[in-house]
Amino acid sequence: MEPNESQEQHLFDDNQYHLVQASGGKRFVNYLVDRIVFYVFFYVLSLLLASFNVTLQVEVTPDSTGLAIFSILIYVFTYALFMGLIEFAMKGKTIGKLLTGTRAVREDGTHLELKDALLRGICRIIPFNVFSALGNPCYPWHDSLSKTYVIDERQSHYPL
Repeated sequence: MEPNESQEQHLFDDNQYHLVQASGGKRFVNYLVDRIVFYVFFYVLSLLLASFNVTLQVEVTPDSTGLAIFSILIYVFTYALFMGLIEFAMKGKTIGKLLTGTRAVREDGTHLELKDALLRGICRIIPFNVFSALGNPCYPWHDSLSKTYVIDERQSHYPL
């Protein structure tokens, strides 16, 4: 060793990161719990808007197709925004993930940034995204497109 070289040793130099993906069963529980939480949130939001007499101008055809499409769009984009903001605010957690001990992280194991969380939320509204989670290991489109994973916190060692 040269005399000018530092012999510093950093605390995290020898740490090995090991990410273990959450099982499909845990992911399914996350999905169910988070859907229920969102339904409650959306219902309360709807009641609040109704109590303030918030009306939206929508062109309604005789068969109400315009209203139905508009309602679906409002619901879907509210869901995407809700899930993205919750995951960002809770550092990769949702209510379902809290219950199952899982967390969404970036590919390198670090916390989600706002863009990652919002992209995960937006990707959730892709038609048939739910069915993309049926593989083993469970790696649905909202994970693969946003380059994130849902890990089992009890089995993983990660840089958080």
